[in-house]
Amino acid sequence: MSLYVLAGFISIIIFWFGLRSRKGKGIKHIRGPPSQSFLFGHEAALIRQEEAGSLEYQWMKEYGTTWRTRGVFGTDVLMTADPKAIQHVFHKSGYNYTKKTSQNFVGWLMAGPGIATVLGGDHHRHRKIMHPAFSAPQLRSFLPLFQRISGKLSEKWKSELVATGELDLMMNKWLSRATLDVIGEAAFDHDYNALDDGGRSKLSKGYENIFKDVEFQPSNAVILFRASWDYIPIPVLKLFRYLPGKPFTRLRNLNNLFRQYGKQILREQGPAVDAERKLDGKDVMTLLIKANASADANTRLDDEELIAEMFTLTLAGHETTSTTLSFVLYELARHPAYQARMREEIRAARARVIARGGGEFTTEDLDVLTLCVNAIKETLRLHPIAIGIPRVAVKDDVIPLSRPVVSTTGETVSEIPVKAGQVFYASFSAYQRLPEVWGEDADEWNPDRFLRIETAKQPTSVGVFANLLTFSAGIRACIGWRFSFIEMQAFLGELVETFQFHLPTEKVEIQCAPAGIGMVPIVRGKPELGSAVPLRISLVQ
Repeated sequence: MSLYVLAGFISIIIFWFGLRSRKGKGIKHIRGPPSQSFLFGHEAALIRQEEAGSLEYQWMKEYGTTWRTRGVFGTDVLMTADPKAIQHVFHKSGYNYTKKTSQNFVGWLMAGPGIATVLGGDHHRHRKIMHPAFSAPQLRSFLPLFQRISGKLSEKWKSELVATGELDLMMNKWLSRATLDVIGEAAFDHDYNALDDGGRSKLSKGYENIFKDVEFQPSNAVILFRASWDYIPIPVLKLFRYLPGKPFTRLRNLNNLFRQYGKQILREQGPAVDAERKLDGKDVMTLLIKANASADANTRLDDEELIAEMFTLTLAGHETTSTTLSFVLYELARHPAYQARMREEIRAARARVIARGGGEFTTEDLDVLTLCVNAIKETLRLHPIAIGIPRVAVKDDVIPLSRPVVSTTGETVSEIPVKAGQVFYASFSAYQRLPEVWGEDADEWNPDRFLRIETAKQPTSVGVFANLLTFSAGIRACIGWRFSFIEMQAFLGELVETFQFHLPTEKVEIQCAPAGIGMVPIVRGKPELGSAVPLRISLVQ
């Protein structure tokens, strides 16, 4: 830790005057909570809050849907849950608000130059090239794969339940292995063998607890050190990847491990290998390699970008989906009446499929499972994997508000001028708890709210799915959100029809702990378990 202490204080000395001169000056009139520390502002408190979003909920009740906080080194941060402000920054002015360097650098350390970390024109190029791989027909073709892997998981659980009757398991660990196998085949036509007995791949173990290990509960020295990254030239910053100690060693080891897999997959999937078989290939990598055959450089990705894309898809395509699925099953265990209703809905749909001579659900069958769809929506709303995202204004701008706030001088403010360099933080957690948007019971898990949601109360469109922000929004919204949604539908259709989900025998409380811009489930009082959602299952009688 001495390395971080030294690096942090050196950064403070070097950039002190630069930081002071770059403080946002346009939002001093916006009210917000008092800061107890010039060095840390509210940053340490936000990072260490027990429940992700709890401070934002408190501040939103006191100051309205937009308020001012203090960042590290005394910088001002404009924090909001206002849908119109979020729409303006993420949709209407997407490329005029860029990622914070400190936030983006962690992603670059992990994945390299992929769609999640490249900026501006490069991001537009990556997204345009990848878009066909996530078209509706392409995604529908993955449904049999989702059903095969969920069926494989189901058979493993059933074989153990024959002897025991009930089974206590770490739900998110099992689902993480299953969704890793899904993304391996869907994206790269490659079997990671994550579900096979005794055959958990090195990669499966390498990804385990990655968000907790890198982002959970950093020390004060690490907070200061990372904050300094926003003011260090990128070429210099990239040299930090070779530093010893956390998180650099952890990220470097995982990146090196994945590069071994990536190079192997590229050799297997290259255009010269089994050209006839690959001609009709449906996996994402095949489509990207086909695009790379173009003579137009604007429609190609080099090998480094391809491997970075593979890493990004593997991480985002399995860990986030498995965590959301785990929370759906956790909430169903807490709400057995809704679980029973959902199971009856699935059984009725299965009877219709059998009656027409079919075997498996189609995407159309899954889409009419209203209770199942609403359970996914409600879990994404109440337990968002992405709890909020910062952006930095590239140029001077004016941010509109749908819900005016009262300034420090008592004036009503309906728009906020901001200067270039101003940090803007969209609190996804707080937006998804707005009572005027989601109802007076917005703090509760109640999927039936989506049976009565009035579109008139949601005049501002922000998210790509159900007007939620869990998949982010605008030009940088998650490109694979439909893939994740169909995958969750398929898994829930199989698992809820087959198994009863209960809370574990030992009473535990799941803590939604902040980890960077995301959230990880932790058993309260037992962080040493890592990311954990323990549940008990039995066969449906």
